[in-house]
Amino acid sequence: MRHILALALMAAPAATAAHAETNLTLMLDWFVNPDHAPIVLAEELGYFADAGLAVEVVTPSDPNDPPRMVAAGRADLAISYQPQLHLSRHQDLPVIRVGTLIETPLTCLVVLAESKIETPADLAGRKVGFAVAGVQEVMLDAMLAGDGLEPGDVEQINIGWSISPALMSGQVDGVIGAFRNFELNQLRLEGREGRCLYPEAHGIPAYDELIYIANPDRMDREAISAFLEATARATDFMKNRPDEAWKIFSDTASELQTPLNDAAWSDTWPRFSSRPAALDAGRYLRFEAFLAERGATPGGLALADLAIDVNEVAP
Repeated sequence: MRHILALALMAAPAATAAHAETNLTLMLDWFVNPDHAPIVLAEELGYFADAGLAVEVVTPSDPNDPPRMVAAGRADLAISYQPQLHLSRHQDLPVIRVGTLIETPLTCLVVLAESKIETPADLAGRKVGFAVAGVQEVMLDAMLAGDGLEPGDVEQINIGWSISPALMSGQVDGVIGAFRNFELNQLRLEGREGRCLYPEAHGIPAYDELIYIANPDRMDREAISAFLEATARATDFMKNRPDEAWKIFSDTASELQTPLNDAAWSDTWPRFSSRPAALDAGRYLRFEAFLAERGATPGGLALADLAIDVNEVAP
C-alpha cells in the first residue's frame, strides 16, 4: 500500500482568470490516495484552470520532507498535519497553516475487535505500536493518562508503517497512528475487524488532521486563496455527487482502483473541509496548550505563529 505514485496536474495555459499563468507546486504528505480527492478533482473538473492556476503536485520520497521543502522554498504549498505543524514551528521551521484539507481527526488507536480491549486502561501490560516517533507517543501517553495509566504501563514499539500487519500478527496489541478511514478498512479486507479508540474521546483536543502549509515569507496569498477556492468547489461537487466524484478520481490512475481505496472513499469524502480557508483559532490554541501540558513542547506560540486566514482583510 505504501508505494509512491507520482502525479503532475497542470492547468490549461489558456486560463484567463485574475491569476492567469500562476504556477504553484504542491507537495503531498504521501502517495496519492482518497485523502487528496479535492486536489485531483479541482484539476479534472477544470477549477484550477478557471482560477488561472497551473498546479504541479509531487509526492515526497520521505513523509517527513514536506515541511522542510516548503521552508526551503522548494514547494509553494505542502500537505501536513496540525500536530506536526506545532512541532515544526517549535523547531523554527518557517511554515504556517494556510488552509484545511480534512477538518476532523483521522488518527486513532486501533485494536482488534476480537480482543477484550475496549478502553485505553485495557492496554495495561500489553504492547502498543506507533508509526512515527514524536507526537503519536504524546497522544498515546495522554490517552493512557486519561485512564489512570503511566507510559511505562504499556510496552511501546516503533513499528514504522507496518500498521495492520503488526496488529494482525500479534506483534502488538494496539497501534496509535492508524487512520480510521484506511487501516480499519484494510483489516476488514483481510478478514479481520478493528476497533478504534478515538483520541478526541480520550483527552486529546480535536484538531485538523490534514492541512495546507506555506512559508509565510515566500507565499503568494492571492494565489493560495485561488487554490483554496478551487478545491472548495471540488469538495462541494464531491459532497453533492460522491459516486460520480469517485469515478472521476479513480479514473485518473489505475493504481487508485483498488478495493482498499474504494472502501476508504466513503469514510473519507464527508470529512473534507467545505471552507478550507476558514480558521478555527481555538483549535490551534488548544492543541498548542495540550502539547505544552504534556511536555512535548515549551508552548507559548501565538495563533499568528501557527495559522492564518489568507482571505482575512488587513485593518
